[in-house]
Amino acid sequence: MQIKVASRLSRLPPYLFAELDRLKREMQDRGVDVISLGIGDPDLPTPPNIVKACQEAVESPVNHRYPDYQGLDRFREAVSKWYQSRFEVSLNPQTEACALIGSKEGIANFPVAVLDPGDIVLIPDPGYPVYYSGCVFNGGEPYFMPLRKENAFLPDLSRIPAQVARRAKLMWLNYPNNPTAATTDKVFLQHAVQFCLAHEIILAHDFAYSEIAFDNYRAPSVLEVEGARECAIEFHSLSKTYSMTGWRVGFAVGNSQLIAALGAVKTNIDSGVFQAVQEAAIAGLTGSDDSVKRYCAIYQERRDLMVDALRSIGLECELPRATFYIWASVPSNYTSASFAERVLRETGVVITPGSGFGKSGEGYVRFSLTVPSERLREAVKRIKALRI
Repeated sequence: MQIKVASRLSRLPPYLFAELDRLKREMQDRGVDVISLGIGDPDLPTPPNIVKACQEAVESPVNHRYPDYQGLDRFREAVSKWYQSRFEVSLNPQTEACALIGSKEGIANFPVAVLDPGDIVLIPDPGYPVYYSGCVFNGGEPYFMPLRKENAFLPDLSRIPAQVARRAKLMWLNYPNNPTAATTDKVFLQHAVQFCLAHEIILAHDFAYSEIAFDNYRAPSVLEVEGARECAIEFHSLSKTYSMTGWRVGFAVGNSQLIAALGAVKTNIDSGVFQAVQEAAIAGLTGSDDSVKRYCAIYQERRDLMVDALRSIGLECELPRATFYIWASVPSNYTSASFAERVLRETGVVITPGSGFGKSGEGYVRFSLTVPSERLREAVKRIKALRI
């Protein structure tokens, strides 16, 4: 029997991080000491108060049963109080917040709730690959919004053709941004909200990196903007803030109709977040932010070290105000992929080609700061030896 899989799979490029893992394993199998600066997976441990809360919750039989897809009332209340404290945004925990099995799950499932075949999705380019896969899995048509250095890696909404804007159903934004590490202010978010309201477009903001920030930068929530409640949903994750990537817990907040639509999908697809993990998340959201400050200080030290080192070997890059990424230009005689491949094969250092995030990522590579400083120094030492 010849197995035929869904044709939609043919529209997907190889998932970027899966390919990086394959190449990394190949080098490791050859005995190479690989330094992985490819995937944004924090090396700093989950704070002890969060671990302790989970350990205690695991022992309670009440947490051994199916959870509710929306999340514990106490979890959604903790999310709402955190938003009030952090952004001065008031949320109704019953109707404007929903637990997620990590923000990636919510980002992937949200198009199921809002797209019909043929709807246009406005996608940042470069951008997180799940924006595109969620679009094509649900019959949407992608329209890519280039993020260019000359526009501070913000999309120029004025360049979106009128006929595209009329058919667009959903716009993705992501600030602080992955992969460019760009940040924004409320002025741009206001412009985006006004654009979406004028064209009746749903605005989905991926806000996973809001708390990984430096130099007194405070990332604004789109929900701080007047009119955002009419069109916007924001996806957040505890993965980066509290070094909880493996725990798989996040949340969506915003417009109650959009939250309800996402919830309707989730109740038919998943069984919610393990309640003990929600208890751990509550401990993070309601506890001291000392660990977040301490971790940001570590990332900032790594950022400064890495930016100085990359510039010293001729790789142009900005000093990012947020995320744990550095977006660097490749030497003029390389493509993103050829440079990343040479670095990996000749030095054992994994970096991410910008082209893996979209066409407009060509000419760049992304460095992740999720290894100790001494490993970053070793990585730059090896790259410098290439004499690029």
